[in-house]
Amino acid sequence: MLYSSVTPAEKRRRLRAQLSSGAMLVMPGALNPLSAKLIEEKGFAGVYVSGAVLAADLGLPDIGLTTLADVTTRSGQIARVTDLPVLVDADTGFGGPTNVARTVQSLEDGGVAGLHIEDQVNPKRCGHLDGKQVVDVATAVQRIRAAVTARRDADLLIMARTDSRSVDGLSAAIDRAKALVDAGADAIFPEALLDLGEFEAVRSAIDVPMLANMTEFGKSALYTTTQLADVGVNIVIFPVSLLRLAMGVASVALDTINEQGSLDSMLPAMQTRAQLYELLDYESYNDYDNSVFNFDLPR
Repeated sequence: MLYSSVTPAEKRRRLRAQLSSGAMLVMPGALNPLSAKLIEEKGFAGVYVSGAVLAADLGLPDIGLTTLADVTTRSGQIARVTDLPVLVDADTGFGGPTNVARTVQSLEDGGVAGLHIEDQVNPKRCGHLDGKQVVDVATAVQRIRAAVTARRDADLLIMARTDSRSVDGLSAAIDRAKALVDAGADAIFPEALLDLGEFEAVRSAIDVPMLANMTEFGKSALYTTTQLADVGVNIVIFPVSLLRLAMGVASVALDTINEQGSLDSMLPAMQTRAQLYELLDYESYNDYDNSVFNFDLPR
């Protein structure tokens, strides 16, 4: 009821243990706290909070317009309602080394299990847009060192994302990934790799967990979790998938209202009232204090 009974520290320990086990961790991107609860109900290993989704939810493009406050607020809301570890897109850390440190501590206070800091210039762009620019290696390394130094819980996962593949090529991206690991990164997120061979090349070059971003309509080909596991990927995110599906269905629904004057034909595609109540755990609120929560649930 209300919020997760699992402490943030325990969620971080669990994430570390899962990664140490060698298991493939699949983390769909949550739209909001409610969808995070659904991700947990469906048995996934973790929840991802995408900067692109957060920006879109605010009606903004993913070009560095969201703030640290936006990210900490939404990720904290999501982390509080699920027992799963939450991994957060922290963009470039929202400034210089001190800003990166503040970002890490703010997200840590919000209860997330991990975050990634990227090496794009400020303001950043969506990782699958053309025209990206990355900072020099020294600046990228400085960001990760600032992040690692700032955390107070040693189990908080600090992941380094590099966008250098699209800018300088695969070899440069591998060299940068190695430098970021040397700087203290617990895991590597190589953005916009083109094929399985590139994932395998990065995997063989580093000795920390690696994340694969399976975002639709991007630069990376879409592979199954089994294919990615076979080349050594440890975490797979589907960052924007639920948003794209929800907006796609919403568009069809609005057209249906215009054309048919009713959504009766779309009822089979909807989450029922009973399913929503079960996901929200209405029953436990009712049991908690009938003198206050004195509503009846439909049977």
